Amino acid sequence: MIVIPTFLVSLVFSILLCWHAVKTHRDSMWLWIILMLQPIGGLVYIALNIVPDIFGGKTARNVAKAARETLDPNREYREAKQACEDTPTVRNQSRLAAAAMAMGHYAEAESLYRTAAHGVHADDPVLLLGLANALLELKRPADALEVLERLGRDEAHGRTPSAALALGRAYEALDRIAEADDAYQWAAERMPGFEALGRYGAFMARHGRADEARALVADMDKRMAKLRGPFRKEAQMWRDFAAARLR
Repeated sequence: MIVIPTFLVSLVFSILLCWHAVKTHRDSMWLWIILMLQPIGGLVYIALNIVPDIFGGKTARNVAKAARETLDPNREYREAKQACEDTPTVRNQSRLAAAAMAMGHYAEAESLYRTAAHGVHADDPVLLLGLANALLELKRPADALEVLERLGRDEAHGRTPSAALALGRAYEALDRIAEADDAYQWAAERMPGFEALGRYGAFMARHGRADEARALVADMDKRMAKLRGPFRKEAQMWRDFAAARLR
């Protein structure tokens, strides 16, 4: 009976997975993970790349995406940057700008959004909102407000919940508190997720409305009890964001 050494089995297993990664155009990072972390790296690759492909389904894809982001948080930014360098279209510029925002590269995001928002795309609401949010993070609320006013003040002309939330942040930074309250409340009542609720709760706490802020945090706790996975993690972050202003 021929006994095949364990290390040889592991090596062949890893080579086959590397072949699959190259054939299916996976990120080259996986080649290092598979080869340097044998056999664990190969098992991780199978779980995050092959299993979702075989079984499909939104849940499997979401789990794989979250795991990949944990292993390589810079991946989207790196790929978006390469795509933008290869083909500097408005779509690729917008993608890179969003990735830059997620990485905290706000000045880069501002520049990209400004570059993309020209010609027929000068009034694109996605680009304008992205630009406004980048300006808010750069502590330039007056400039952000100027951009947001181009989106309009009602639902028919660009006032989405996300735009209203940005308006609330701009107004508050400019000490226009009553207008900020209206915008925050409008967004909190309509925007999916917990960001608008968390920011509105923090706003109330900062402006002498601690009891209302506590009630909102308590309501967020009740809603969070029904959530699982990455949705709960994000909700917890915004819940804590509001609660921290009450201490």
